Amino acid sequence: MKLKRTVVAPALVAGVALVSGGWLLQRGVTGQQSVFQRAQLFDEVLHYVETRYVDEHAEGDLYQKAIEGMLGQLGDPHTVFMTADEYAQLHLQTSGEYGGLGIQLAPREGYITAVSVLPGTPAERAGIRVGDMLVEIDGKDAKGWNEDFAVKALRGAIGTPVNLTVRRVGVDQPLHFTINREEIHLHSVPYAYMAAPGVGYVDLLVFSQTSTDELRAAIERLKQQGARKLVLDLRGNPGGLLDQGVAVSDLFLRRGQSIVETRYRNPMESETYRASSDEAVDLPMVVLVDAYSASAAEIVSGALQDHDRALVIGTTSYGKGSVQSVYRLSGGNFLKLTTGKWYTPSGRSIQKPYRPGQTEADADADSASAAADTTRRRAYRTDSGRTVMGGGGIVPDLTVRDTTTLAERAFITAVSRKASVYNSVVMRYALEYERRMPNLQPSFPVTPQMRQELFTRLRAAGVEITPEQYAGAQRWVDRQLANQIAVSRFGQSAAAQRNDVDDKALQEAVRLLQASPNQAALFRAAEQAQARQRVATGQ
Repeated sequence: MKLKRTVVAPALVAGVALVSGGWLLQRGVTGQQSVFQRAQLFDEVLHYVETRYVDEHAEGDLYQKAIEGMLGQLGDPHTVFMTADEYAQLHLQTSGEYGGLGIQLAPREGYITAVSVLPGTPAERAGIRVGDMLVEIDGKDAKGWNEDFAVKALRGAIGTPVNLTVRRVGVDQPLHFTINREEIHLHSVPYAYMAAPGVGYVDLLVFSQTSTDELRAAIERLKQQGARKLVLDLRGNPGGLLDQGVAVSDLFLRRGQSIVETRYRNPMESETYRASSDEAVDLPMVVLVDAYSASAAEIVSGALQDHDRALVIGTTSYGKGSVQSVYRLSGGNFLKLTTGKWYTPSGRSIQKPYRPGQTEADADADSASAAADTTRRRAYRTDSGRTVMGGGGIVPDLTVRDTTTLAERAFITAVSRKASVYNSVVMRYALEYERRMPNLQPSFPVTPQMRQELFTRLRAAGVEITPEQYAGAQRWVDRQLANQIAVSRFGQSAAAQRNDVDDKALQEAVRLLQASPNQAALFRAAEQAQARQRVATGQ
């Protein structure tokens, strides 16, 4: 089970086209009516709804509903109308730069709480710690604030101060901080380390402006530490910038090899992106993907899979293979519009199918069903003739799932009724434990005493679980508790390495890499492992 990052929604913006918006009436025929007649019909309906509908609606609101309804009927959740604030958030996600403090937040015990403090940021230098509750921000009581509200309050112009009052576990009096905002760079590679002798591991979190440079530097460091084989983890990676997806692929491919093709409504606009570097990384490698690997992450994994450059392990990726352009509209608004689709070098469409009015959850269920039933997918061939499956999303060469037991799922269901309380209790216990253990080592065990203390606190806080449910989920609870303690005391990288032993996909990647002298042998070993899976499941 991977506990290494927070999953974010997938997004990929390929470019920005600035044009004026508005209604455009053209002559033409749709059914038995011209476009002009249909526009007139729309105005008539609008007039009656505005003037005679039983509940009053402002004309402006009706136009807004009409826009949203039209876009919704396209059957494409990635085509959306955006306000100026929503566009600013989108730009932030893809640029990776903003003025802030460097704190990752989540609600705990009624207050926004620091769940991670990014290294090298103003918050870390000022002494903010994981678990600090922000009880006041610039003199305003922050009780009950949600994450979005707190983020807006903490972000601002670079160089401006923000005043914080925090409550810290183990400290009786509130602590006061004045911290100047700085440009915060969200690192694409939060950590890279040796997962096993000779095997380097790199976690690529997102595709932002510095992703390729960060990844190249991380690989070079690992090679100096003895890495001769590589695991590139794209699980939970929502994508980001197109040029970085292409550039990351370029790190591993030979000059001239295709990376991805974009196909637009006008065939003259379609384009194939190709590798241009003469210094490709040639280590045997595995790419890890899951259902939250999207867009640029799928471009990279698809290109490396099609060219037999990497073995792909995990579960079928998200299936976000469309290109969005952003158009400036009147009133400071924007339109994010799907204008093309991505295709891998073998010709596979990355985009999972949608139906008009279909929800994202419905499409996810359809994709999961299609991934499990390969008869619903078309087969394609890699450069060497290996079979890969199309039909939306990247289907791994070797499927490995992180699963929970029935007992663990029953426990998760029980605590989900008071999820925020459960998370708060676990976090507070973890903070108190690591701060009363000055000699704590990264390899610390979770003891029976720790489990009993946590159970007692959960019951006291009103989390309705039985001793039997708690005992049945011991493995799952131990992971959660150990991860929280490790993050608080040793940081994200050390916590990630603790989780490796329970990470089935990573362990399988390491096993196959260590047993295979080269990439071709790695593919053969994976085929044998896949065959054993089929026998075991009766397929």
